[in-house]
Amino acid sequence: MRALLNTALAALLAATTLLAGCERPPVDTVQRGYRGTGMELVYNPRTAVIVAESNQAPPVTEAASPDGPKAGQIYKNLQLLGHLSIGEFTRQMAAITAWIAPQEGCNYCHNPENLGDDSKYTKVVARRMIQMTQHINADWKPHVAATGVTCYTCHRGKAVPANVWFAPEPPRANANFIGDKAGQNTPLKVVGLSSLPYDPFGPYLLGAQTIGVGGATALPSDHVASIVHTEQTYGLMMHLSNSLGVNCTYCHNTRNFKEWDGAPPQRTTAWHGIRMTRDLNNQYIVPLTAAFPAARLGPTGDVAKVNCATCHQGVYKPLYGAPMAKDYPALLAPAAPSDGLPPPVAEARRSVLYFGVDTPVLEGEQAKGLDLLVATMATDRQAKARISGYHSAAGNVEHNHELAKQRAFTVRDAMLAAGVPEARVILAKPAQTAANLSGEDPEARRVEVVIEK
Repeated sequence: MRALLNTALAALLAATTLLAGCERPPVDTVQRGYRGTGMELVYNPRTAVIVAESNQAPPVTEAASPDGPKAGQIYKNLQLLGHLSIGEFTRQMAAITAWIAPQEGCNYCHNPENLGDDSKYTKVVARRMIQMTQHINADWKPHVAATGVTCYTCHRGKAVPANVWFAPEPPRANANFIGDKAGQNTPLKVVGLSSLPYDPFGPYLLGAQTIGVGGATALPSDHVASIVHTEQTYGLMMHLSNSLGVNCTYCHNTRNFKEWDGAPPQRTTAWHGIRMTRDLNNQYIVPLTAAFPAARLGPTGDVAKVNCATCHQGVYKPLYGAPMAKDYPALLAPAAPSDGLPPPVAEARRSVLYFGVDTPVLEGEQAKGLDLLVATMATDRQAKARISGYHSAAGNVEHNHELAKQRAFTVRDAMLAAGVPEARVILAKPAQTAANLSGEDPEARRVEVVIEK
């Protein structure tokens, strides 16, 4: 009897272990093709409820009157949305604040003592992100269609979206007895906890590696989809499925996954989405790397980038397709030049370089940011650089003043060493700002460079 009981317990334990990775019934199935072809989407109703709760669009405030003075005629250093009336501009700013920093409020991006001040990196980044949103809505309609996106699509009340990615740290040589794992056998959620390569983003959402599985012939010399590329492609597909809360049949025809003929229209939409994401990372997000303090960068010094989950967050359409963008038309496209305002002053290009504690030396990504600035000055022979050094409030005041000056000299000397004429490099003593009024503030240990014509 005891042996029989032990055998039964062992069988129960084995069954429990075997089924641990399975979905607990019931599950919902939606047929998307002919019966018998496997064209079905499978949903877990318990998790669907949780995802639905986090994908509700916020209420929309009523649009303000377009009459009255324009915001650009009232506010200083307003480089975007100045064509809106004061009322509509205020409504838009209140909405963006609620979407991104509801707890911190306006001070998350603005210096409350001077709203026109650009000393906070968050303001510089936010300005560029508004331009990115306009670009998505105006130029990527093959993916977002008429629904469009707003800042809320990604942020959902958080300053940093819940789903972003950094480049993974390279594996240490001989870290274990396996040796070089070729990026595999590090089960992460982004690849479905599988042994697929753990970086499905870098090759496709930053680089332009060909997405492909297998080859047309055996051992061809021009194989465009090696085993490594095939596994990386599967990793990206796992990410797509998890991000949209769907399976492969959402985009592919099960009779032939490779062929486009007969595939659902969502495959074309996804094709554009991958290229849109790559465009956003390369044109808008990565160039902002030098603007961020070190604490906001990843383990390899790169900036947080977007992927499919950043917007979709578990559903096939962000916010289930709620057309928020139509209620905020200023985000649909850049302002037309005929907005009735005086000709705008050419936008100055501003960069911020952050330094370590008690040092005038730039390191890591900040040093790369300096190299980029030097290259910009070397190629644009009409530009002038206005350089201002800052310091934190901790420590001796006189020493800090000297340290801020030496930091500015670091940037100036690099430009002069690259052959930039001295007349085009201007040192400007900064006014005191909120960023260096108290404590050892990492944002205060900086040099600001404004490149102007």
